[in-house]
Amino acid sequence: MNIPVNLGERSYEVVVEAGARRQLAGLVSRLAPEAQACCIITSERLLTEGWFDVDSGINQYTITVPDGEESKTIEVLGEVLEQLAEAKLSRKDLVISVGGGAVTDLAGFAAATYLRGISIIHIPTTLLAQVDAAIGGKTGINLAAGKNLAGAFHQPLAVLCDLEVTTTLPPEEIRSGLGEVAKCWLLEGKSSSEIISSTPQGFIELAVGLKARIVSGDERESGARALLNYGHTLAHAIEKLALAQGSPIRHGEAVAIGIRFAIRLASALGRVGDDEVKETDLVLAGFDLDFAIPTQFKTADLIQAMSHDKKAHHDLTFVLASREGFSVVSGIDREIVTRTLEEFRRDE
Repeated sequence: MNIPVNLGERSYEVVVEAGARRQLAGLVSRLAPEAQACCIITSERLLTEGWFDVDSGINQYTITVPDGEESKTIEVLGEVLEQLAEAKLSRKDLVISVGGGAVTDLAGFAAATYLRGISIIHIPTTLLAQVDAAIGGKTGINLAAGKNLAGAFHQPLAVLCDLEVTTTLPPEEIRSGLGEVAKCWLLEGKSSSEIISSTPQGFIELAVGLKARIVSGDERESGARALLNYGHTLAHAIEKLALAQGSPIRHGEAVAIGIRFAIRLASALGRVGDDEVKETDLVLAGFDLDFAIPTQFKTADLIQAMSHDKKAHHDLTFVLASREGFSVVSGIDREIVTRTLEEFRRDE
């Protein structure tokens, strides 16, 4: 299936099918006909995978970066930019990202800044990257103060979501991606009873389709696109603290915790009732995502980290459900957030 992201001159398609990576050379020829070289940004580990047969059809160089969030630093970004320059890429050449969400974010930011912006094609290799990071043009790296605080909007020429690659992923990687799928499932208003009748490809197409529609109407997150951050205020706080402690937590797990908390905060504010809380928990359990906040994180530290979320304006801001739908809610009283967080932790 080809799912369009409609952005005028920057429009592109997300291909979701088995063997999608093999379309790369044809896409390069069609979308970047003057390109003579490209740099593939990936990890050493992925280079050893049996499916890694990426062929751009033009001269290609390989740049390797660390796996996971360790790649999303200023230092690694600088090294990548230096290697792009050493490869002598021109503004008509391009970058190809092959990897998970961290590689996608880093490579996208490098492409956005090298020569003030060159083209990029994403080949996301994890479920999380396929349904989230590779779509919409948000790129970035982490700072000591928080996740994704430095970055740029830089749309790709195309995204190739290869279902053959997805089938090689270990269960924990699938579960991480399902956190974003569950978020989209809830935003689309689908029920827990519908999960059993869907398929892995159906999950990907639903999530990609929702994100493509929202991005098409709000490229730079000035409105509806912020709803895609449902569950992410607490999720990013957990990820930040976990990374600082040297024990990173998978994004999908953190998002699931964030969603479970967000629905309880919405209930505490009178926006939803017990039935909505129960149904949200059932959806997450249906995706095997019924996680709790790790006990090593103190409530005060989580509150402090959430106050630095990029959606916030010197306050506590969350995407919250209501009986009419979802919206971004700012300026929520710190005491209510703290009390709800403590109750959530006690109930687990």
